[in-house]
Amino acid sequence: MNKNLLLLFFIVLISFSIFNSTFAQDVNNAKDTITNVEKATTETKHELPHTAMVIPFVVLLIMIATGPILYSHFWEHHYPKVSVFLGAIVVFYYSFFLHDTHSLMHTLTEYFSFIALLSSLFFASGGIMIKVDKKATPLLNVAILFFGAVIANIIGTTGASMLLIRPFIKVNHDRVRPYLIIFFIFIVSNIGGALTPIGDPPLFLGFLRGIDFFWFIEHIWYIWFPTIALILLVFYFIDSRNKDSKSGKEYSGKIEFKGAKNLIYLAIILVAVFIDPNVMSWVPDLSPFPIGIREIIQFSVVFLAIKTSDNEILKYNEFNADPIKEVAYLFIGIFATMIPALQLISHEANILGDKLTVGMFFWSTGLLSGVLDNAPTYLNFLSAALGKFGFDINVAADVKEFMNTGYIFLQAISVGAVFFGSLTYIGNGPNFMVKSIVERAGIEMPSFFAYVYKYSLPILIPIFALIWLVFYF
Repeated sequence: MNKNLLLLFFIVLISFSIFNSTFAQDVNNAKDTITNVEKATTETKHELPHTAMVIPFVVLLIMIATGPILYSHFWEHHYPKVSVFLGAIVVFYYSFFLHDTHSLMHTLTEYFSFIALLSSLFFASGGIMIKVDKKATPLLNVAILFFGAVIANIIGTTGASMLLIRPFIKVNHDRVRPYLIIFFIFIVSNIGGALTPIGDPPLFLGFLRGIDFFWFIEHIWYIWFPTIALILLVFYFIDSRNKDSKSGKEYSGKIEFKGAKNLIYLAIILVAVFIDPNVMSWVPDLSPFPIGIREIIQFSVVFLAIKTSDNEILKYNEFNADPIKEVAYLFIGIFATMIPALQLISHEANILGDKLTVGMFFWSTGLLSGVLDNAPTYLNFLSAALGKFGFDINVAADVKEFMNTGYIFLQAISVGAVFFGSLTYIGNGPNFMVKSIVERAGIEMPSFFAYVYKYSLPILIPIFALIWLVFYF
């Protein structure tokens, strides 16, 4: 416990250092407030990091992939220290060598936004019980996965994943296999949420930049539906080979639901997503603080859910806070160490933007979204695509015009960012959360590399290549 407290103190110390440096810089420049456009302009003027600064990110990815297999005892006890230490190297470099505290502050703000949404949905959904007393069949599993894909556009991929993963495990309790969880990640945690800005963070960032709310469903549904259908068809074939256990248990066929008050918490979380100065002008901007009204509301929901959730439901769900702790520690390292990689990619994307075809945008956005945070990757390539047409991502009118003149580029970038998030465990926030939840339920999951070569490469890449051939070749 003392070690955890020391580690948390270290994280807070880094955060305070970033905040303090940024605040001092703002005062010296006589800027009490700064708009998002001004932030973006300021950041682009900073010196690019040395390419060697990508090493901490690569090391962290390799350790996430190999730690649970090759040195599990060390990794289990020390992964928070490793993650924070590697992140601290980048923070130190940006603070004292590049003197670029704006990038650090921007990343810290994104991290708090990420963890506020994930933790609030995690604790709110943990107090909801969905009990499906039906015999697990391939058809029932297909129905659950398709339902998850649909509601991912209403409550987000994170919300849908947290709400359905436990019932999905319970339904398949006597026949659960890793592939069931992998396909859940493919469909519910990623591809399902491609139709609305609520569905996945990259699309919400596009919405904040001026893309119409319903543009995504209008221009992506005819790619979304056949992709979901193809993946479900592959799943049905594999699941049909999973023989049922001969337990002889009788099923009532009923679906039981408890924890209705936590649905109110989910609604508050989703409404809070839109409480942003870029969406509602009356919302105060708390800059230079790294959190806003939205995050304050979501962290408040965490507190309320912890205090008021039904203990019987929590026990039935085998609920504990370990998965969100694991995600919080690992992703603070991921967010910090990927700053140099994202800036270098942004630089190259804008230089090569004129030479990139729509197919290149699809594959570049997608493949990088599989190993980096898909939200900033999306913005980087969206900015480059807008530049091809002489538009500026920071001008809403330009984005509106781009929706018509460059819609095929916007579609390719949006599909790539959301769909390819399913390539790895770290491609999207819910992926790692789902993995952590099921592992703590006693289900052994494939390693980072096994996930890629056993599932992503043979199943997803051929389907994504088909999308490319049909729509972007």
